[in-house]
Amino acid sequence: MKHLFFIVLIAVAIPTSFFAQSLTGYGIKGGLNYNANGDYITSVSANSQNPDRNIGFHIGVFGKLGNQVYFKPELVYTNTKSDYTDASFNMQKLDAPMLVGLKVFGPISVFAGPAFQYILDTDFKVSNLSINKIENDFSVGLNFGFGFNLNKLGIDVRYERGFSNNEASFLDNNGISVDNRLDTRPDQLILSLSLLL
Repeated sequence: MKHLFFIVLIAVAIPTSFFAQSLTGYGIKGGLNYNANGDYITSVSANSQNPDRNIGFHIGVFGKLGNQVYFKPELVYTNTKSDYTDASFNMQKLDAPMLVGLKVFGPISVFAGPAFQYILDTDFKVSNLSINKIENDFSVGLNFGFGFNLNKLGIDVRYERGFSNNEASFLDNNGISVDNRLDTRPDQLILSLSLLL
């Protein structure tokens, strides 16, 4: 699976550099993520008392090919956080969304596409448990949303959801597997600010 992730990155990098003359642009982006693991609606309602508990961040680069209809590959480092009553789960990953967009009215566009994720590191903190493993370091999800672009500055809001379950299992202090699993597939609302260079 790791090799597949790097093949996808190369497959994106080659066409982007090959079409550099006709590329509409490239730039940098960053922003905030509101993360949930498993069921987004359940997580949001559970955290309504402490809305800052599941806020993470992302930073990365993007390319854009086309105008009215466009292709926008991105490579983004994402740090997500999920806080629970007595525990917290942090994840660091590389995301590679491959978005196709359409300008619908003036500076407003809509977009959607697959997002490839590679988990770099996870950290689960609770007094008597440690994370055993994540089932898959590599997973695929879906991004869709809308954006607003004014000259070189852009803002977009998107929803990301993982296609398949990706669970983590836990060990207690004695190294014995505990019958608890955490759904680690991405399920988040993402707010991004971008700058075309």
